[in-house]
Amino acid sequence: MQATPKRSIELSEIIMEMRNTKTRLNGAIRELHKQAKAKAETERKYKIALRVEILKLKEAGYAATLINDLAKGKEEIAALRFERDIAKGLYDSARESMQSLRVEASMLQTISKYQDEL
Repeated sequence: MQATPKRSIELSEIIMEMRNTKTRLNGAIRELHKQAKAKAETERKYKIALRVEILKLKEAGYAATLINDLAKGKEEIAALRFERDIAKGLYDSARESMQSLRVEASMLQTISKYQDEL
């Protein structure tokens, strides 16, 4: 007789964890969307600034083989590239976090299914 109450407590805890995971997953989706926008924006700024600098260097008569390195080495361009790389890292981290929550939700579903079979 004691197995039934213990089972319901465990099942209710699983359901509570599933709801919590769902809430966290929804938050992770919003964060991923935010990080995707930031990633795209930093990439856009970097590419535009790089293009402008490359055109300036071409106009100044620098050798074509040096232009890319010179442009990327300019402090402003390097800072924009740094910001782009950080945004990419944050986006990747948010994506991994969301994937981890999906695994957690799947695991809770499996445990719940197993509990139902008992």
